[in-house]
Amino acid sequence: MTASRAALTRDGLRLKITVQQVRLGDEQYRVISPARPLKNGALYKFKDSYHMYVDRTDGRRIGALWLLAARSPRSLVYLPTRTPAKDLEGVHEEEMPFDLVLAHRAVQFRPSQWKKLRARIRAGNAPRELRTASVPERDLPADAPEIDYASPSDPEHRNLLHQQVHAETLFLTGSMAAFKETAPHIFAVTKDGPPAAATGPYLSGGCNYHVCRSLYHWPDLESHGWGQFHVEFCPSWSR
Repeated sequence: MTASRAALTRDGLRLKITVQQVRLGDEQYRVISPARPLKNGALYKFKDSYHMYVDRTDGRRIGALWLLAARSPRSLVYLPTRTPAKDLEGVHEEEMPFDLVLAHRAVQFRPSQWKKLRARIRAGNAPRELRTASVPERDLPADAPEIDYASPSDPEHRNLLHQQVHAETLFLTGSMAAFKETAPHIFAVTKDGPPAAATGPYLSGGCNYHVCRSLYHWPDLESHGWGQFHVEFCPSWSR
């Protein structure tokens, strides 16, 4: 197996997106999606936690969209990430596929409306505009900080991505800081995964060539009804 070790450049924070203006009742919503399908980015729920699997290329696309959500207080960022578990090597058959929506808390979108909004987004005649989006390099630190697993959560939850689920979709809602503080962990997986993939056989969930990050791991996370969000490099996509 060959593994790409390409460094992240300015182009790594630029991507093609589609932008749609969708009206629902009296409100109009701006929805941002990747212009090309995320072939190698998938999200699942298993028990009380969420697991995202990525390769280098689509992991970086997801990371750029994550940072774009931080800078888009009037937009919903929609990532179609539902991939049947049987289609991805190493995923437990009981893992349930989910789509992902990232929303700055200023959008104030009710997830209960998502099913109707999604149907309008997917309609064949729905107008959409193709654009090239980019985020400043300064939005991404050179190295993702390690998580302090023993620290309690912020009691006011100012920098926590709040979770809601509706219509097979996980909604992550938070402030600019909440998205900017978690995005580096996604990029860390895309940086460390390929070199590790070249060193030995893959063992999902194990310690031999298993590259992953958790966005946060506060001890009291479950008490608020939220699950851990775990990002793992998927080597089978790199073969």
